[in-house]
This record gives sequence, structure tokens and C-alpha cells, in this order.
Amino acid sequence: MSRRAIREMLMGPKKRTLDRPWVLPVSMAAILALGVGLGIGIGLLAGRRTPPPSAGQAVVAQAAPVVPAEVAPPVASLPSRRAEGGRDEDGPLVAPPSVVPVVPPPAARPEAGPIPAPTGAAPSAAEPAALIAPQPPVARGGMQPAWLRYAVPSPRVAGRPMIAVVIDDLGLDRKRTERVSNLHGPLTLSFMTYAHDLDQQTALARAHGHELMVHMPMQPMNASYDAGPEVLNVGLSADELRRRIEWGLSRFPGFVGVNNHMGSRFTANPAGMAVVMQELSRHGLMFLDSVTTGKTVAAEAARAAGVPFASRQVFLDNTQSVASVRAQLEQVEEIARRHGAAIAIGHPHDATIAALSAWLPTLAAHGFVLVPVTTIVQDSGRRHQG
Repeated sequence: MSRRAIREMLMGPKKRTLDRPWVLPVSMAAILALGVGLGIGIGLLAGRRTPPPSAGQAVVAQAAPVVPAEVAPPVASLPSRRAEGGRDEDGPLVAPPSVVPVVPPPAARPEAGPIPAPTGAAPSAAEPAALIAPQPPVARGGMQPAWLRYAVPSPRVAGRPMIAVVIDDLGLDRKRTERVSNLHGPLTLSFMTYAHDLDQQTALARAHGHELMVHMPMQPMNASYDAGPEVLNVGLSADELRRRIEWGLSRFPGFVGVNNHMGSRFTANPAGMAVVMQELSRHGLMFLDSVTTGKTVAAEAARAAGVPFASRQVFLDNTQSVASVRAQLEQVEEIARRHGAAIAIGHPHDATIAALSAWLPTLAAHGFVLVPVTTIVQDSGRRHQG
């Protein structure tokens, strides 16, 4: 018997390799591994041939989403919020809308008829019905508008950067108001409409060479803040708004214009601000926007009514310490150097008065000129018209 016959008798007939049970799974695994290996190799080769993304492409790919303007972070060098009543106001962070105040271009306005002068004011004739140019040498009827007639003469500018310092909330604290009036000037001092003895207090300020403004109470966004009596509120009729404005303008004579006390809600209301600007236009007055909200429409309303206009750049004393006020004054200097003019607003706090007492006399030596607000408005008007 042959060897093959003996082996088949002992072990059974020999099976083909393909007939064995383990062959198929092993073959499939091998094919799969080969495919994965080929894919990885092809990918590596392709990656080596593809150039890396450029720096510009990387920046675009990683760019942050666009932030809406009303919630965008404020300019780092400027205070983000206006303190109303010594407290930060609720709402979006805001930065001033412009660095250099811009006088609006001339605009046609409706006739308003004769205009009564503020109580105790020297002029007896009617104010011009329309103030078309920001600084006409002589208005219609042979009389300058009030914002020029009561403007404090400016020191010689001679091309130096101009700084105007406005102090708000005056008249309520008689002692601190007097200390502010004794500061080196010319400053622009804004008196509360509901303070007492305003004729006497404003006369003292004027005697020390300071320019005067009316600090008009306007509705804040936060209803818990008390802006004072006769406040201008959203929702009042135009006639009631005019009555309250006229009351505020009758409190003392000799002022150049108005700036808002609080007013984060009211200054964002086009209808209400239109009435304000119409009245200021009738009286030949300017408007200074304290910028208590980023949604203010004061500039647009002033432009539509042809009212001379400016806006503040820096709040000095949201933080009431001498060191903080000094830091803010450095920002005022930087803005003035960069743009030729800057307007700062402060309040009769002890820290503010102390910081200003030391800083104001140094401005001329540092190459600046301290001016009233009207000087900056007039200069902006000349540049705009030129």
C-alpha cells in the first residue's frame, strides 16, 4: 500500500487550502489592512505636496464673530459709562460717538416768531428766528445769537491744542460750587435748573471768567434714578416739553447753551430731542451732548435744527479719587494732542476739585490752551465751513 493511501486512511482525504474554514476571514482582514495602509500613505503624500495656509488665511479662519455696535467693547482709553447720580447706569457700554466735536452744517428751520430772553437777561430785543451759520458775526436784527453773545472770550490759541473743561451739577452744593468758581479758568460751568439762588451763584462764576450753561434734567434709562423736577420725559406732549424747557431756560441769565443731566433714555428719543433742538434754535443756544448713552440722537437732531453742537470725550470722575481724575486728565491731553481739541466733563467732587486745582495752571506750560466750550464749537464751525 502506498504512503498516500496509508495517510488518507489515517487522516482522511486532504482538503484544498480554500476549503479550510479560517482562510476566508484571514484573507478579508488582510485585504482590509492593505486598503487602510494604502489610504494613509496616499494622504501623507498629498499633505506633503499641499502648501500650508498663509498667515492671512489663518487669521480669517480664526476671526472672532462680529459684535453688534451697541454691545461692542468701549475704547480702552475712555470711560465706558456715564455715572448718573454717582452710579453707573444700566445698559450697554458706550464710548463717545466722536473725538473732535463737529458743528452741524446749516439747515433750514421754520419761523418761530419773537423769542423772550431768559429772565434777567440783558438783551430786550427778540432773538433771531433762525441761526443758520454756526457763528454769524451779526445775526438778523443786529444781534448775535445768545451762544455767541454770552461766550467768554478765549485766550489766544495760536495753533495749540485746545481743552475745554465742563463742570456739571453746580448750584446744589453751595460751598463746592464756590470752590469750582474759584478754579483757574476759563471753565464752562453748568448749573442745575432746580438749584436755589442761581442768579447769585452764576454771577460769581461769571465774575471769575467762566462760561455758563444750563444743566437740563432729562429722563434716564433706569427709573430708580431721580433726575429732579421738571425733567424732560419721553411720552410728554410737545407743549409740555416746551413748557419745561422754557422753565429751565428762565432760571438764570447769561448762558450759552444746554447740556443734559442724565438723559440716557430721553436723548435717544428722536421726537423729544427734536423739540429740544427747536427751542434751542429759537433762543440761539448751543447744545453739548454729555453722551450718557451710545444711542443718543442729539447730533442728528441738532443738525436738523441747525443748532451749534458738541459732544464730550472724557468723563473725569466716574471714579472719585485724585489719582483716577489725574489719569483721566492725561487722556484729555492725549486726545487734544491727537485731534486738536478735547472736551471733558467733571463734577463738584472733592477729588475732582483737588486734581483740577493742580492741573489747570500747568496747561500752558505743557503746550495746551484752556478754552470755553464755545471756542471749540466756533473753531469747528470755521473748519467745517472752510
